[in-house]
Amino acid sequence: MLDILNGLIGGGSALFFGALAVTSYAEKEIRAAKISLAFACIALLLWLSVIPAAGAWANGLAVLGLAAAGLISLIPFFPGAPAPRQVAAAAQYDERDTMFARNNIQHYPELMDAYYEMRPENLSTDRQIHKKPEFGDPRQVFHDDYAAPLYDAAFGYLARTIPLSDGEPFPEKKEIDPERFAGGLSDMIRFYGGCGTGIIPMAAHHYYSHKGRHAENWGKVPDQSYPTAIVIVVPMRTEMIKQGPTSCVIQESSQKYVEAAKISNIIAGYIRQFGYRARAHNDANYDTLCVPLAVESGLGELGRMGIFMHKTHGPCVRLAVVTTDLELPATAPDRDLHMESFCRICKKCADNCPSGSITRREEQNSRGFRHWSIDQAQCFSYWKTIGSDCGMCISVCPYTKPDTFIHKLVRFYISRNILNQHVALLMDDLLYGRKKALPKTNPDSIFRT
Repeated sequence: MLDILNGLIGGGSALFFGALAVTSYAEKEIRAAKISLAFACIALLLWLSVIPAAGAWANGLAVLGLAAAGLISLIPFFPGAPAPRQVAAAAQYDERDTMFARNNIQHYPELMDAYYEMRPENLSTDRQIHKKPEFGDPRQVFHDDYAAPLYDAAFGYLARTIPLSDGEPFPEKKEIDPERFAGGLSDMIRFYGGCGTGIIPMAAHHYYSHKGRHAENWGKVPDQSYPTAIVIVVPMRTEMIKQGPTSCVIQESSQKYVEAAKISNIIAGYIRQFGYRARAHNDANYDTLCVPLAVESGLGELGRMGIFMHKTHGPCVRLAVVTTDLELPATAPDRDLHMESFCRICKKCADNCPSGSITRREEQNSRGFRHWSIDQAQCFSYWKTIGSDCGMCISVCPYTKPDTFIHKLVRFYISRNILNQHVALLMDDLLYGRKKALPKTNPDSIFRT
């Protein structure tokens, strides 16, 4: 009987690590592939030779110990897990305080005067950032004369699509089945390339208090009358983001912002055909804060790096939103992810952040609720130095993995208890490394990684 168990355990372990080695090789994670292959060989040797040779008692104890460990790994257990965030009293965020807005006002002296009269504490920092080269400047570390105009063209395209985000609804309002309509939206968003859809009632803190990205509407209060938000998640290619902080990241970001804008504009136009107002919110054209909407709609959790962590793709996603006066049933949150618990122990993003913008401490309270946030000025300053939106934090995150069977299994394992999370983090550090070396140049081909 023990011989059969040994064969099953040894064969199963070797099969798992062998599959991990093949998957890692396909993902171009050569270190992980080599170590996984070594583990596969060790598992075979251990369970088919060493443990049987130790005697029946030792063999039996080893089998029982492994069975007990397997059972324990399935027990939900998260002592000291943070309580759900209380966001009812959360203060609105002002878009004029975002780094994109603060960088843009350097071209508008009257806006600079108004802003720094309101926020004098930001003047010194912003002056230093304004001195740095703008995106596309040859002085930036990862600038490429031929590639940089592509992301610039993508963002130019996005700017020209802003008028598509809003419009008049059809004059006749059609009767709909809210449940069927919501299910259909999810299918349509996936059809156009999204990987997740969340629906949530709007609250005040989901809106910016004032617009700030563009000079023409700087300081205006956005329309906050929509009762419903539809959150759209678009996955990014891990093989591109893994090249962070090179130009690969800004090329991938811009491409996925284009896709998110296309989906949200189409969905907003679709809803308007039923006679309801709908407004799309996408890159450089937001009245809403995408991250709290995505988190509170149940699509994932907030990560240490201050951005949204999708339940399947981790932080390797881009977001868009459609607000509408069509009231739809809210999506149910997935409360069994425990990604934030993993973020509390992992700290890999903080250890690898080139600009030191991510804290290793616990979540801080600001704007009336507890949440992680980064030093956005420090982060953005580094972006302008290198000419890319970095992505190192996303790149090294253990959740930034392709959605293969092996990684699905690991995500399930992580979601069960805190002990599993410590084991998974140890293995992630072993297979992929704790620290990632910063590349000095772009890869030979930015678009074929």
